[in-house]
Amino acid sequence: MEELKSEAVLFVGTYTNNGSEGIYRFNLNLETGQLSNQSLAASIKNPSFLTFSPDKKTLYAVGEVDDFIEGSGSITTFRVKDNVLTEIDTKSTYGANPCYVGVDKEGDFVAVANYSGGNIAIYKTMDNGDLVPSPQVIDHKVLDTRKTAHAHMSKFLNGELFVSDLGLDRIKKYSQTNGKFSPSQQKELVVTEGAGPRHFVASKEGKFLYAINELNSTITLYNREGEKYFGLETYDAVAGDFNEESFCGDIHLSPDGKFLYGSNRGENTIVIFKVDEASGKLELIGRESVKGDWPRNFSIDPSGNFLLVANQRSNNIVAFKRDNERGTLSFISEVELPSPVCLQFY
Repeated sequence: MEELKSEAVLFVGTYTNNGSEGIYRFNLNLETGQLSNQSLAASIKNPSFLTFSPDKKTLYAVGEVDDFIEGSGSITTFRVKDNVLTEIDTKSTYGANPCYVGVDKEGDFVAVANYSGGNIAIYKTMDNGDLVPSPQVIDHKVLDTRKTAHAHMSKFLNGELFVSDLGLDRIKKYSQTNGKFSPSQQKELVVTEGAGPRHFVASKEGKFLYAINELNSTITLYNREGEKYFGLETYDAVAGDFNEESFCGDIHLSPDGKFLYGSNRGENTIVIFKVDEASGKLELIGRESVKGDWPRNFSIDPSGNFLLVANQRSNNIVAFKRDNERGTLSFISEVELPSPVCLQFY
């Protein structure tokens, strides 16, 4: 019988203009929800998003800057062994201020979304996880001259590459043929004008897709019919009586797919929805204070029992116990860390 793990390892990306030095590592006690053993895992400037390869042997970290090489950001490849990061190489993302990196399920391609650059860079990988030079760059700026492109998330789903563009109010879709990506048959998912799609998450079978919209604080449900997605409904992420500024941040489904969570920066809450597994539709459960300011990113641990929030402006990571039956959250503990913005369990 396999012995249950008592701890999970958490890697945290940060902004480094506030006392942080890069990527940090913690241990999460899977019985108590307490974080401990903080250590600096890697010194790197503004590692605002981290992603592991499918085999967990490689970690990719963006450097959210615009001055790495000629107005572009960076992506650093780390080898991971015994919870230790060893830097392999750093390359350009061919666009300014990268904010997301996605890896396909085979680990063959790495896609970086450049927010200010308004483009995506798609790298092929080597056997050791390093990136093959000269990526394919897809420019969103040429798609709409009226708006400013802001690629925000680049994630592989159902064998395709989905890219949310906050500036264009579109989720673009790309298919791969012979190592090159081009627009899919359904080129894009349309989002309400001015909504600003930021992140998205799909159900396990890919039947439903949920996009969290930064600018109008909503969540849009899409239903897949064949190879195409169609918008079904949109839900408010913030309370109706909240009248101050708020901007959505991150979105995740519980491991069992029964609950959906989203972060609100401004209202400073995690909104909780129950998912109808047949229709994908959402029922509001409630909102939980994040015990801090500006919840940019959050993560649910592999056991599904804990939800951790990175509060960028209040410089803390807050742990909540998650009720698996009701979806609700209960505050457990917090630790201090300058400008945490990305949480990834190893």
